[in-house]
Amino acid sequence: MRILVVAAPLVGHLMPMLPLAHALADDGHEVVIASGGDAARRDTGGIGVVDVAQDVSFARCAARTMLAHPRLARRELAGRAGTSVVGPLFGAVNEGLADAVVAVAGRFGAEVIVYEPLAPAGALAASRLEIPAVLQENSLHDGPSLVEAVVRSPLFRRALRRHGLLDELPPPAATVTIAPRSVVGDRAGRPMRAVPDDGAGLPDWLTEPTARPRILVSRSTVAGPGGGDPMPRVVAAAADVDAEIVLVRPSSRTSRRTLPPNVRAVGWIPMSAALRHAAAVVHHGGSGTVLTALAAGTPQLVVTGPGDRRYNAGLVARRGAGLAVEPSGLTAAALTRLVDDPDLRSASAAVRDEIAAMPDPSDVVMAVNRL
Repeated sequence: MRILVVAAPLVGHLMPMLPLAHALADDGHEVVIASGGDAARRDTGGIGVVDVAQDVSFARCAARTMLAHPRLARRELAGRAGTSVVGPLFGAVNEGLADAVVAVAGRFGAEVIVYEPLAPAGALAASRLEIPAVLQENSLHDGPSLVEAVVRSPLFRRALRRHGLLDELPPPAATVTIAPRSVVGDRAGRPMRAVPDDGAGLPDWLTEPTARPRILVSRSTVAGPGGGDPMPRVVAAAADVDAEIVLVRPSSRTSRRTLPPNVRAVGWIPMSAALRHAAAVVHHGGSGTVLTALAAGTPQLVVTGPGDRRYNAGLVARRGAGLAVEPSGLTAAALTRLVDDPDLRSASAAVRDEIAAMPDPSDVVMAVNRL
């Protein structure tokens, strides 16, 4: 079959889609990805990518949404807006994607479309071509509720009407969920194990054992306000922490600083591979990093922030697999607890085992084949 995989034009949205895309390709299907922005420039392991977002600027859509809804914008920056901003923001993004996705799906001769919750332009194209659509969740949020939020937005409804759909999208033929049940609760749909991208190899020094526990520190791939970079506060606290601290892809401003003796920096590395050699990770709360740390069984300190970051941090803390702290709470005491607390390690290991027992992407391929 010819299968089109549709993701919003953001790296963090596309990467969780790749394991199933590769499993489908390995099964003999012809797979093409439709995305854009930074996501269209990432290495997809040999799967072709069509840029369907050449006329879409995520930053511009975000700025216009925030200016149009100032009260919601303040709640969004505090991580307390739920899906109230997701709808209009990704409604604008998908209104811009819709025509290109429909055109690509038609030229490609797609027979099935796999789409993520914040790229319902894929479902629109499937309905237009009268072919099955598969909704693949790519975060800790419930996928159907995110789709519903986008479909309610006036801009996306305009795209629906433009393509002959009267303000409604038919339900997907199948739904795939990747979040572990003990973290998010029961979900409708077919479970699938999240498979982090190992990417290229690690520097030798990151694989060597250390006398002190190693803490990785990561930051958001999306520029913007709201504390997406915990590194400055970690560096400020590092001298009082008995650990080796590794800053992953630090900003140029952080890189120019004189770092404490127990702090090192490294460029872009495969986090899933690096976490095997780390005692803990500190990060901004993006769902990709949360799921990668959960799959590795690594305790995590999640800094609350805008969008879904506060929600993700709360899920991790309630499961006992890590700590959720405000940016001001990123202290030496918090970092020390992160590596010393045996309960955090135990809960993290339990979630790791739960994820390992979930069905592999190759198992989901059979369900797609039946469509």
